[in-house]
Amino acid sequence: MVNNMSVPLAELLRPKEIKDFVGQDHLLSDGRPLRLAIEKNKMHSMILWGPPGVGKTTLARLLSDSSSFEFVSMSAVLSGIKEIRDIIYNAEKSKNKGIDTVLFVDEVHRFNKSQQDVFLPYIEEGLFYFVGATTENPAFEINSALLSRLKVYVMKPLNFDDLQKILLRALDFLNKDLSPKSINLSQDVCVNLISFSDGDGRKLINYLDILFEHALASNVYEIDHNWFVNNFSKDLNVFDKRGDAFYDQMSALHKSMRGSNPDAALYWFQRMIDGGVDPSYLIRRLLRFATEDIGLADPRAIALSMSCADTYERLGSPEGELALANAIVYMSCAAKSNSVYNAYKSSMQYVKKHGSNPVPLHLRNASTMFEKKLGYGRDYRYVHNEPLGYVPLEQYFPDGLDAVFYKPTEFGLEAKIKQKLVFLKNLDKQEKNKS
Repeated sequence: MVNNMSVPLAELLRPKEIKDFVGQDHLLSDGRPLRLAIEKNKMHSMILWGPPGVGKTTLARLLSDSSSFEFVSMSAVLSGIKEIRDIIYNAEKSKNKGIDTVLFVDEVHRFNKSQQDVFLPYIEEGLFYFVGATTENPAFEINSALLSRLKVYVMKPLNFDDLQKILLRALDFLNKDLSPKSINLSQDVCVNLISFSDGDGRKLINYLDILFEHALASNVYEIDHNWFVNNFSKDLNVFDKRGDAFYDQMSALHKSMRGSNPDAALYWFQRMIDGGVDPSYLIRRLLRFATEDIGLADPRAIALSMSCADTYERLGSPEGELALANAIVYMSCAAKSNSVYNAYKSSMQYVKKHGSNPVPLHLRNASTMFEKKLGYGRDYRYVHNEPLGYVPLEQYFPDGLDAVFYKPTEFGLEAKIKQKLVFLKNLDKQEKNKS
């Protein structure tokens, strides 16, 4: 390492205050749940779910420090029942001294059922605040009994702006040791480092650390794109070998598929494979394309993309790339529609604008006699008992609200969906004319 210390650079740069934390604005901006927990010193047990390098460990420490609790960390990969028992014993000793404990369990999904069960009574009695970090879906990997006692917070991959802040902070830190000299990176080099880190802040810091070692060993202080490609990116297989920015090529692939040009899409796909693209990122983008740009015009695209992704996972590289090529060619040729994508965004804005409105009584489920007396479910008409399987003019929105979000196109299956919706609207008009 450039700093000649045994402590990793990522650890040296770990934020000590919440104001220095980068990313996760949906959780930490003013008025958001974890920001309020920090400001009001109201710690609670939770799961932090997100990909690597987004700040799960750092956030857990900051939450603990904000309340002056004792922070105890363990890894589910390296620990077992004995280590858990020791932590419980120490937490009890601290509790008797009036000191609360935050137990942070990294990769908590690696614990088996019996290991997870050990925590339950101690969380219940408040011996410690439990904070589990996981990259896997808690609904599948965490016991339901444990999960029911925890609040789950979803942490997102760091975006370009977040990573840029981390990069600049790390650059400043490393250059302090070189004063009065400094190593400078061109904008292209910064973009390539950020792109290759794929939303992982720790990976970005590690790459920068290695880059500095290369530069100092070569007595180079101005790192431009050519030096980066010829002397550094080959060692890390940094995307891409021809020097185009990662997001530019990803955009070209996406737009070639959207434009129904399978040949151009395959070209950009091969460029990315040749440059060492992270397959998991590419797969996520293909799945996004299937839902966002094809949607209900050809619902098979989503299933095919998932199937090709599973095939890649089984075969690996290079055979698995052919499965991804199948998905790319199919989706390039498929009918396109962003109607559901637009409907989703419109409905989100509509809900934010109109806030919470009560469910109409006839749509509520009357599970008790008391609810029946209140009118729950009264006057609801069961569509399967209707001649055409439809109840004209039935009210499904809250009182006073009505909107059209989904507007199907004339392409693919959506042409038939549109035809059916027009038919149902005509039934509404006929019913209205009767009255």
